[in-house]
Amino acid sequence: MRTKGLAFVHEPQSGSAPADRDAPAAPPSPAQSDGALLDAYSNAVVQAAEAVGPSVVKIEVLGRSGDRRGSGSGFVITPDGFVLTNSHVVHDAERLEVTLADGRHPDAQVVGDDPDTDLAVVRVYAPRLHPVRLGDSKRTRVGQLVVAIGNPYGFQCTVTAGVVSALGRSFRANTGRLMDDIIQTDAALNPGNSGGPLVNSRGEVIGVNTAVILPAQGLCFAIGIDTAKYVAAWLIKDGKIRRSHIGVGGQNVPVSRRLVRYHKLAAPSGVLIIAISSGSPALRAGLREGDVIVDFNGHPIPSIDALHKLLTGDLIGATSLLTVLRGADKLVLSIAPEESRS
Repeated sequence: MRTKGLAFVHEPQSGSAPADRDAPAAPPSPAQSDGALLDAYSNAVVQAAEAVGPSVVKIEVLGRSGDRRGSGSGFVITPDGFVLTNSHVVHDAERLEVTLADGRHPDAQVVGDDPDTDLAVVRVYAPRLHPVRLGDSKRTRVGQLVVAIGNPYGFQCTVTAGVVSALGRSFRANTGRLMDDIIQTDAALNPGNSGGPLVNSRGEVIGVNTAVILPAQGLCFAIGIDTAKYVAAWLIKDGKIRRSHIGVGGQNVPVSRRLVRYHKLAAPSGVLIIAISSGSPALRAGLREGDVIVDFNGHPIPSIDALHKLLTGDLIGATSLLTVLRGADKLVLSIAPEESRS
């Protein structure tokens, strides 16, 4: 009797050669291979979430009357209660309410924040904390698995997963200063995720979730943990990041090809000075409105952002060399940057 629509595995006919017991096993079916891959993916996400989840906190900003003005996320980075988060989560907060992953509500205060990098450190006072393991964002690769953990819309300890979409992105903080070395990911972020950790498959934090582009989907960004380590160390030590300034307002302008060739400039653009602050280092150095800054301590200055990057805290009070174009002439002036108060 023949049965239609079914296929049976038959045994060898009598008298035929026995099956070779040493023959290699048949390759797994596509369904089995997909299942193994999904299991590996799930295990990686689960392990990352279990490693970091106990360290993630919910941060709510309260007004003097107790009204809730916003919320975000953070994560414990030291056993004695320092928590890393975003500056825009806690900036100018009058009072904080922090909820730990185990439900406790310890006392908390802002240690320091840096709007220029959108990072802040909060101190919570509680025993038995679980600090995260900090990774190395320089070792991050495009396409690798990442997990985001946070409190979107108040839903505590929400886990999403995706991949690193791109590295080395730049965008501006609320202060207007350019933030570099930003990680782009498609791990879903929503309001309330800000300040939470971006985690690799080894359970190491490689970024601080900070922004999404709306209404686009899958365009989410995190500050690289290498930047966060540096900023957090200074915030814990001093409560702020020290930066220098020279006291000018400017705009990016092109430099004529004739002047670029004649003065052998490294870049075809510079910073046109349009304002000089009273009593500033720029005024004392003899800078004038209309000068074009093209070099600072041997570094080309093609843009305002390039100048900001060089004005670090270690230049405060140190004599530096500023090269400007004044008309067709090139001048090298000595200038001593001061500490920025902003």
